[in-house]
Amino acid sequence: METVQNILGVVILIVSGLGAVVVVWGVIEAITAFVGLKFSSTKKDPVSESETIRQRLGAHLLLGLEIFIAADIISSTVSPSWEKVGILVSIVGVRTVLSYFLRMEVKQGVR
Repeated sequence: METVQNILGVVILIVSGLGAVVVVWGVIEAITAFVGLKFSSTKKDPVSESETIRQRLGAHLLLGLEIFIAADIISSTVSPSWEKVGILVSIVGVRTVLSYFLRMEVKQGVR
């Protein structure tokens, strides 16, 4: 049983790390695109370009949140107690609400 918990601990770290990589990748991508837009000599529409940057960042944040939720669910299987389940429910609830509003924001920008 201890071996399974150790393996799940490693899986949780890997999944959480992947979520962090997705979020950081999106932030770096958005910052570079924004700086490139500000120092660009071409005549692009800054409003539509900024909207595209924001939508892409939102998509990265949404995917990262979903990955973090998966890591939280896996972590609840390692040591299931009522306290941890309650914490997990509140974390998943907050992240689900954030994901919903991010998804709505991204969909609204696509129209």
